Amino acid sequence: MVWPIVQFALFLAVTGYGVYLFVRVVYHRYLYIKLGKPSGLSKDIPERLRTFLVQVFGQTKLMKDRKSGIMHIIVFYGFIILQLGALDLIIKGLGGHGLPVPGYEIFGLVQEITVALILIAMGYAAYRRYGEKLARLKRGWKPSIVIFFIFGLMISVLLSMGFERVQQGLPTSSLAPISSLLAIAFSGLTPTGANIGFYVAWWAHLLILLSFLVYVPQSKHFHLITAPLNILLRRTEPVGRLSKLDLEDETAESFGVGQIEDFTQKQLLDLYACVECGRCTSVCPAASTGKILSPMHLIVKLRDHLTEKGAAITSKSPWAPAYVFGGGTSAHQMDYSSDQLHAWNEVAVTNIEPTLHAQKQSWALGSKEPREMELIGDVMTEDEIWSCTTCRNCEDQCPVSNEHVDKIVDLRRHLVLMQGSMPHDGQRALTNIERQSNPWGISRNDRAKWVQEIDPSGELHIPTVKENPNFEYVYFVGSMGSYDNRSQKITKSFVRLMIEAGVNFAILGNEEKNSGDTPRRMGNEMLFQQLCMENISSFQKYNIKKIVTTCPHTFNTFKNEYPEFGLEAEVLHHTQLLESLLGQGKLRPQHALQERITYHDSCYLGRYNNMYETPRNVLRAIPGVELLEMERSRSNGMCCGAGGGMMWMEETSGKRINLARTEQALEVNPTVISSACPYCLTMLEDGTKLKEVEDTVKAKDIAELLEASVFGS
Repeated sequence: MVWPIVQFALFLAVTGYGVYLFVRVVYHRYLYIKLGKPSGLSKDIPERLRTFLVQVFGQTKLMKDRKSGIMHIIVFYGFIILQLGALDLIIKGLGGHGLPVPGYEIFGLVQEITVALILIAMGYAAYRRYGEKLARLKRGWKPSIVIFFIFGLMISVLLSMGFERVQQGLPTSSLAPISSLLAIAFSGLTPTGANIGFYVAWWAHLLILLSFLVYVPQSKHFHLITAPLNILLRRTEPVGRLSKLDLEDETAESFGVGQIEDFTQKQLLDLYACVECGRCTSVCPAASTGKILSPMHLIVKLRDHLTEKGAAITSKSPWAPAYVFGGGTSAHQMDYSSDQLHAWNEVAVTNIEPTLHAQKQSWALGSKEPREMELIGDVMTEDEIWSCTTCRNCEDQCPVSNEHVDKIVDLRRHLVLMQGSMPHDGQRALTNIERQSNPWGISRNDRAKWVQEIDPSGELHIPTVKENPNFEYVYFVGSMGSYDNRSQKITKSFVRLMIEAGVNFAILGNEEKNSGDTPRRMGNEMLFQQLCMENISSFQKYNIKKIVTTCPHTFNTFKNEYPEFGLEAEVLHHTQLLESLLGQGKLRPQHALQERITYHDSCYLGRYNNMYETPRNVLRAIPGVELLEMERSRSNGMCCGAGGGMMWMEETSGKRINLARTEQALEVNPTVISSACPYCLTMLEDGTKLKEVEDTVKAKDIAELLEASVFGS
């Protein structure tokens, strides 16, 4: 009678201590998150619950990598099933007879099959990390410790089942295939020996389980708790919408994010939800072409800094028990020089390994105290902050709904608004926009000059809103379409198609201003808001209710961000209008083009607005076209390199992003690389010139191709 009492007392003591350590660590990290600003999230409960159920229980994001997704689904649901088995095992170890489950033998079979599947899945996880050696996956004892935890848990379950069969003298059964085989192996044991073996396996299982419980919130596996919460609390407004700064707030001490506490609590929750799976970095155009930015390391470095600074501010240790996890007063910091980026391998189209190597070498314990650390400089370098193209491929791939782009833009906002710091060529573009409302600094009075340049004879009769006050659509031409010689050809094609289809449209002429997308993505929120209010004022002045534009950046800004400032209008991309006109029979593609066309998805049309089929439908309507798909297309399409203000800044390290994207397009042997964005078209056309194939492979906007089919070349 003594042993059951001792066993139960030890169980309570060990379990109680483990649960105490777990709660303590989670609570301390909760205090660190509370250091951030209130998030002010909208309710939208039905939408949140729908997304939560689909992404958490459907594991939809994980299935973007099918092999990894299947592995994770097995482990996820396997552990849910095994919770009943763990409870059953604990009851038996405390002297009970197990769970009173109907059809207990079937229950046991399900447990054994589940354990076997999890062992296979974890074996595959180890193979991907150390056999395939996927570049995005970290290697070493720390990233792999959970594999050992899970293997230990599964083996201890099977051993306890095997010893139990010997102990109770149970016969071999097809409903217990694995434990029956183990029982045969243990058949030489006496009942006492089998009993001892059972309790050794039982205690091993309990101690591993509790160690896992304590380790989880102190590692990347905290995502087991935070990821579902992060998905539930995700923003429900249009994806990628940047937060509105209250620039008139006289109590604000700074704008943007200059220290970790300036992030919102939801942004800080992102940091603890990260799985460190590297999916974000593997698709990042900057990391893929030898720049220092890695979205995964962005999150990890901010998380480490939050933990270290949070511990210093709250005086609550992040580690428990401290003698196991250690921890000191010094903090991690970035010690980076451009020399740490390996020379680019010209043979590879994309390669994330130089960036991963540089991040690994640069992020280490330094000499500074956590409170002395500069967020911009010691944690994130300006090179990283200005390498982002804001393409959102990282966010689209993230299985836990982390948002990277808004954090980078918030850091840019602090640099621009508070420190006046940004790359020189970017500053020149913003100064030109501020003075002349276009990035080149060409006179604002020449914004409508394109009308004479593309239609010197006046045959097209392109009216302004004053000349045609009864318009249905206002065509917002944008800076590229107005001033850039190449983009003016797109403008002309689209105008000809609208006139042919009988669309009642007008332009703002010289009253049109820059949309503000570039200033906002580059961190100059003040200039963006000024342009935004001036444009909205013009829209209201002329009672504009429908806007069409050929630029996805303008389309996204008007459609998803201007409404927060008072815009009430329907916004269309030109491919949407063209698709509608084709469907109504107002445009008739009559001339076959006989071209092999691959379509490049604009990030701001695709990932920001989920518009993938509309441009392709326009191409499919053109006779003679053979539509080809790149390996990276649609939601996984690679950025051209122009977004986030990068159109106006030079790339200073690694490979040019537009060159890499052009090489991906050339892999399918097209005669035309098509786009629906003037930025993308410029970058892709430059790419064909760099590859010296501009004579055989043309870069064309969809409007140009449709024009050729409607009117003939």
